[in-house]
Amino acid sequence: MWDGLCLPLGTGTGSVRALAASMGKDEVLRQELGCLHDIPLYKSFVAGWPQVEAFQARHDDLLIATYPKSGTTWLSEILDAIYHDGDLEKCRRDAIYNRVPFLEMKAPGILSGVEQLEKTPSPRLVKTHLPVHLLPASFQEKDCKVIYMARNAKDVVVSYYYFHQMAKIHPDPGTLSEFLQAFMDGKVAYGSWYKHVKGWWEKRHEKRLLYLFYEDMKKDPWGEVQKILQFLGKEVAEETVARILHHTSFQEMKKNPTANYETMPTTLMDHSLSPFMRKGISGDWANHFTVAQNERFDQHYQQHMAGSDLCFQMEA
Repeated sequence: MWDGLCLPLGTGTGSVRALAASMGKDEVLRQELGCLHDIPLYKSFVAGWPQVEAFQARHDDLLIATYPKSGTTWLSEILDAIYHDGDLEKCRRDAIYNRVPFLEMKAPGILSGVEQLEKTPSPRLVKTHLPVHLLPASFQEKDCKVIYMARNAKDVVVSYYYFHQMAKIHPDPGTLSEFLQAFMDGKVAYGSWYKHVKGWWEKRHEKRLLYLFYEDMKKDPWGEVQKILQFLGKEVAEETVARILHHTSFQEMKKNPTANYETMPTTLMDHSLSPFMRKGISGDWANHFTVAQNERFDQHYQQHMAGSDLCFQMEA
């Protein structure tokens, strides 16, 4: 569901398993989406929106914002490692969904993202998939820093499709062709990818916002982490950066239970259908799109990105 199905926030895996056992299938699993203002969203999130909208940010909060399946967990792990000066034991203190609370998360029987954040000491890392126009006002009022990471639409579609299969909070995705159409129509959770990436892009000149690209992070992780450190005003020794990069490589995160979501009950996330850490590459869409699908998507993409200077690398 969520770029990491963050059901157990702040409660530990025991509570998650209790939640999974108590949840009726019709309660949150495989439900159709609700609507929050102008975007499709999980009904439990919509119900929790008043608390999210009223959320009180702190000046030293760092917001990690993405459209789903755009490297959120990867970026979160990098930032948690930076915040702990490369102390990897501290990074293994808890699952990533507890270390970086998910702002708009709301599910029956557990702490919401807002409730968990209220209990989190500063400085806090905060995760969101909200489009920029729905961000709670307190983030701007408190002049919080934001790091946004965007990923090319074709790879997002494929990753999101597999995520729908294994994370059962989502509606059934149907075939890839059906899901591709829903994505193009903006009828998936968090709505239009185009509006999301362009909305945040329009804010990129604000001094408190750093706009990154997944593809750049894959090609030059060292250089991108240096951008992050400069943005945060942090100086980190080269050997510490190297340690952080090794810790946050796809291979290391895939086998790290505090990062790979394998602590989730299979009733919520079934890794036998598709692992949460699936491939972590750029250009995987080429292994899935037919020629006709690619041509149709390209035409749609050109129409919806016309007039924008936001450019993505689609090829590996």
